[in-house]
Amino acid sequence: MTTEAGIVRPPAGAQAVRRALDVLHCFHDNGPDLSASDLARRLGLSTSTAHRLARTLLGAGFLEQDARTARYRLGPAMTELGRLSYHQRGLHLAAPELSDLAERTGATAELALRSGPHAVVVAGGPVTPKVGLRRPLHSTALGKVLLAWPRAGEGGPHAPPHAVTDRAVAEPSAPAAELARVREAGYALDEGEPGLGVRTLAVPVLERSGHTRFALAVRAAPELLTDARLDWFLAQARSCARALEVLLLAPGERRAPGGQAG
Repeated sequence: MTTEAGIVRPPAGAQAVRRALDVLHCFHDNGPDLSASDLARRLGLSTSTAHRLARTLLGAGFLEQDARTARYRLGPAMTELGRLSYHQRGLHLAAPELSDLAERTGATAELALRSGPHAVVVAGGPVTPKVGLRRPLHSTALGKVLLAWPRAGEGGPHAPPHAVTDRAVAEPSAPAAELARVREAGYALDEGEPGLGVRTLAVPVLERSGHTRFALAVRAAPELLTDARLDWFLAQARSCARALEVLLLAPGERRAPGGQAG
């Protein structure tokens, strides 16, 4: 829709959809259930508008409501769609590989993909209270790997967010040099991200095109993931990444060029 002043505005229906999606995004941090006033405060909406949006999502199964507190949480429709997406991406095949990597290294192993300005952990790793699945792209090893070999259509990196710790890359000009180092080395290593006292090593899980489909990370205390053992950890992570590059392909894509079996 175009106004008389020539300003293009989305149709009313699109705005409603956008607001409903924003309500769902409020639950990314894996925090406690949210009331309508909580949603309104997070989204900058009136409580009555937030209430109407939440009730609509409740009716469609995307939210559910605690009968005692009247607070909202993600509903069964989200669980169903999440599980379907998990299997459609073949991530159920990745879980045994990640478990084996974690057992061999004694580290936490996790797999992430890019979603806008975040790396989202989609397999492996713990989901603890008040810790969601999102990691900032510019200040984590997972994110830097996803930025260093971007997939087609993803474009350049988003403006870096505020630093998570004093070690995070916060300057707008810093990521380019950092990503060049990651590409040259073939991995990213971070100290203190996403939590102080934890060392994270990440490598790409590549598509046939050479772009990163996922990022694979191992996280451990510095006493375990030492400089002396870095090459060994890197070899273990890369071995797992190569296996996942095949496992996570669609069945038709597993055939080598020319129709020969891969």
